[in-house]
Amino acid sequence: MLSSEGIYTLIKSYQSQADLLLKNYVSAESFVIDTSIIIGIFACKTVYDLSRLISAGYFKSYLNLTKSQQIEWSNRAISTFHAVYIATVSLYLLFWSDLYSDDLLRGPITLRSSTLSVFALGVSNTFSLVSLSSVFPFFPSFSFSPCLLPPQKAEKRRRK
Repeated sequence: MLSSEGIYTLIKSYQSQADLLLKNYVSAESFVIDTSIIIGIFACKTVYDLSRLISAGYFKSYLNLTKSQQIEWSNRAISTFHAVYIATVSLYLLFWSDLYSDDLLRGPITLRSSTLSVFALGVSNTFSLVSLSSVFPFFPSFSFSPCLLPPQKAEKRRRK
């Protein structure tokens, strides 16, 4: 049986292990996630602004589009950039990093992560949310709305 001093030492040992775990895993990953969200927002804004500048300079019909059509156009640029970004990071993680090596001691592949993969996930989620939030106010007028509406309502919308 443990004495009160032994129990106290055991509890302190568990507390220090829990603190170490919290410091190494939760705090570090929280910083990475927060940073990736902020960088994702700035990247979306940059791609959106560049898309508007390039489109206005190279496509004369861009200036004739309505505001909602211009937003949809620029949103597609964000989606394209997002696809290229995620494909690049995924290929790197798959082929050149050791994250998916067949080292059984590292645990199942589906439970592995790295700072880069967590960062890429944060940026990717930010791209998706910014893209969705920028088109949501104009949703009914976009060309893809018939794809999401029931067939009867889509047909009625086309007739108008």
